[in-house]
Amino acid sequence: QVQLVESGGGLVQAGGSLRLSCAASGRTANRHTMGWFRQAPGREREFVAGINWSGGTTNTANSVKGRFTVSRDNAKNTVYLQMNSLKPEDTAVYLCAARTETWPSPAVKDYDYWGQGTQVTVSS
Repeated sequence: QVQLVESGGGLVQAGGSLRLSCAASGRTANRHTMGWFRQAPGREREFVAGINWSGGTTNTANSVKGRFTVSRDNAKNTVYLQMNSLKPEDTAVYLCAARTETWPSPAVKDYDYWGQGTQVTVSS
């Protein structure tokens, strides 16, 4: 079992930055591949970025590439999502997820554990 808790969301103006954190707990938490997803009201959950357990492999959605960066600190069992140049369309609940396979898949169904999410609101 892996427990995930997100933090760092909030209200920011367009063009601003936020850094989200996802703290993982559980016996093998730092051996899991982690993903960030987001879900806006009335829309499907979508992949944002993912990182494998070592940090050597990342995967980033085209919609945020060049603006968002995923990283992890296994000593702290924490994964981060640095979000720069935020746009109003980035407004959503951001969730982190974990899977045991090594590839940071963009598919929701491939993840076994989910956090509760943190709200990010970008004003224009």
